[in-house]
Amino acid sequence: MTYRDSMSEQPIVMYGAEWCGDCRRAKSWLTRNNVPFTYVDVENDDEARDKAIELSGRKNIPVLVLPNGDVLVEPTDTQLSAAISH
Repeated sequence: MTYRDSMSEQPIVMYGAEWCGDCRRAKSWLTRNNVPFTYVDVENDDEARDKAIELSGRKNIPVLVLPNGDVLVEPTDTQLSAAISH
């Protein structure tokens, strides 16, 4: 099953912050490519921030959790495209 086949079941979860340029770029890419996602702002939510660190093993954002459980940290547009097309 490809990501496209499973994406209606569960959207990508993206942990980020509005001040983060990579987060804004990733949100823009997902939106432009009609990829459903849930955005979780870690700026003022300690629990969300802790979860993003737990998932990624570091403090970098954005952290994207794909429906299959894969985690991407600070992905480029190319990495997003590759992950979503699989």
